[in-house]
Amino acid sequence: MAKNLVIVESPAKAKTIKKFLGKNYEVIASNGHVRDLPKSQMGIDVEHDFEPKYITIRGKGELLAALRKEVKKADKVYLATDPDREGEAISWHLSQALHLENKNYKRITFNEITKNAVKNSLKEARDINMNLVDAQQARRVLDRLVGYEISPLLWAKIKRGLSAGRVQSVALRLICDREDEINNFIPEEYWTLEASVKAEGSNKGFLAKLQKTPKGKAEIRSEAEMKQILEDLSGAQLTLKDIKKTTRTKKTPLPFTTSTLQQEASNKLNFATGKTMRIAQQLYEGVEIKGRGSIGLITYLRTDSVRISEEAMAAASDYIENQYGKEYIGSKKQGNQEGKKIQDAHEAIRPTDVTLSPVRLKEELTRDQFRLYQLIYNRFLASQMAAAQYECETIKLEADGYEFGASSTKLLFDGFMAVYSIEDENDEIKNLFKNIDGNTQINVEKLLDKQHFTQPPAHFTEGSLVKKLEELGIGRPSTYAPTISTIIARRYVVKENRNLYVTELGEAVNQIMMKSFSVIVDTDFTANLESLLDKIEEGAILWKTVVENFYPDLEEAVASAHKELEHIKIEDEVTDELCDVCGRNLVVKYGPHGKFLACPGFPDCRFTKPHYEKIGVECPKCGKDIVLKKTKKGRKYYGCIDNPECDFMSWQRPSAVKCAKCGSIMLQKGNKLVCSNEECGFVCEKEKDK
Repeated sequence: MAKNLVIVESPAKAKTIKKFLGKNYEVIASNGHVRDLPKSQMGIDVEHDFEPKYITIRGKGELLAALRKEVKKADKVYLATDPDREGEAISWHLSQALHLENKNYKRITFNEITKNAVKNSLKEARDINMNLVDAQQARRVLDRLVGYEISPLLWAKIKRGLSAGRVQSVALRLICDREDEINNFIPEEYWTLEASVKAEGSNKGFLAKLQKTPKGKAEIRSEAEMKQILEDLSGAQLTLKDIKKTTRTKKTPLPFTTSTLQQEASNKLNFATGKTMRIAQQLYEGVEIKGRGSIGLITYLRTDSVRISEEAMAAASDYIENQYGKEYIGSKKQGNQEGKKIQDAHEAIRPTDVTLSPVRLKEELTRDQFRLYQLIYNRFLASQMAAAQYECETIKLEADGYEFGASSTKLLFDGFMAVYSIEDENDEIKNLFKNIDGNTQINVEKLLDKQHFTQPPAHFTEGSLVKKLEELGIGRPSTYAPTISTIIARRYVVKENRNLYVTELGEAVNQIMMKSFSVIVDTDFTANLESLLDKIEEGAILWKTVVENFYPDLEEAVASAHKELEHIKIEDEVTDELCDVCGRNLVVKYGPHGKFLACPGFPDCRFTKPHYEKIGVECPKCGKDIVLKKTKKGRKYYGCIDNPECDFMSWQRPSAVKCAKCGSIMLQKGNKLVCSNEECGFVCEKEKDK
């Protein structure tokens, strides 16, 4: 009988697929990529049409030899790598490395690793899609050109071992820009006023917020304004102006795409993007279930689509009707995200079998697998359920031209919220305005005025950075996790309490990229390149045309940066501090964690010590020098040099100028100085540097 060979990427995937196919099929794994560009050189022939030079990845020689033996035995070879650009490229590299040109071989893809999906893919076997391969080749070549042309400049300017990447440099810029926004943010004062009221005959009162003044919208900017309003309302009687009821619908959430899964797993499970993708890959490739062997539990994890197959919709409807009732079944229509590239027409991420509830599988999965599967399962089920219905009641009260408002909500039908909670959903407030009409006397028990200050934008988390990258059209589902992992691994960015902070090293790299390679870190330029890659995939343009148009600008920027660096004699900065061992003047060096002081006599003398940069400001607590320091993870702050004896610290740079109002130390925020005493709130212009 004819023998068929199926080649996949991972052993886990091979194990799951093997049980779906008969004895005539041998399933083996390539363990990912088998060929790539060399690490020791650029590997792209710029002079000859940007032809890439692929070599066998180190350590894959024996594996390829074993694969070639299996290929010789087989009558037909199926390349079953992942159903995306990268998977298509791996299949093409396998066809080249295994010399399949004279063999009977085909490409098969499946969106989920289930018996039906795998068997149907064999019926729909096709040739390798070279448009997909070329789109991946273009991405790889562009990234290699950027990395290998720019990285040596970073080595010369800062330290060896640094790297620049086409997408990672943009991600780093976004984090640096956000850090600047936060550091330059100056809080603005504002006030709110609420009336604690109670209707006559009611035991329960409620709060009504000031919404309008006789001058218009209630925008109270100072204590003086608030005092005037309180004076105007002194002894005033609130009367009912309007009360109405409406019904509000809370739409069902869409099923997960790669980016929304990463965002939600970050927010709800505190998973890093890399961890989310790693666990999702395990759920996709197959998990051992007692009595059923290895089963793929979710569909393919790299997708831009929110589409759901008719079969999956029908199965979900049956399950929802049996578990919750017919009224919980939602509309059959699921709208795709308009105006976006839907990668490879995949489905959204969903469970492969809706009857395999998380509770049924809890004992079979690891804790993290269970939590992620539960998130995916519940989100999918919710997407197929009816919307939630609320009754909303709003009331408007008036006194001497001042208008107060309050609202209450009552859940009429929970719908999808029976399985999936929305994080920003407010607690339900029921029947606050029962039996209130135009004749009801409303008594003001107390006026509650409160001072507030505007808050700076939040630091990026991994989830919010993924959301921003997606909004700007930068990267694709497969690139978000490795991009973030790279900038953290390079110590350009550190993660503390889920927030991402730029390090001193990251700032230095970003400054060079912004100065010399502004086009590379331009968000619009990077997003435009992504759309060009999509056009290559569609067969609308040739991949080498995109590279040819990109390279001259890169070459010009690199040449210009080289000239600039030639005029800068890059020497170690010499300090006044002396080596404790040999007495030489210590120099400033860059290490993995940023700057440090080292003896210039290395390797004869290996003395080093931390580098504290004095900023010329005295500590307000003890009078000693304030210096620039870093946390253990590399985040910058300003502290007393006498720490731990003195505990002064500030995230913003202190100024030598004292507050004219209260005498406290002033902090620099952009071109302003802000009093460190929040209760004071004094702000003045910063003197221009001489």
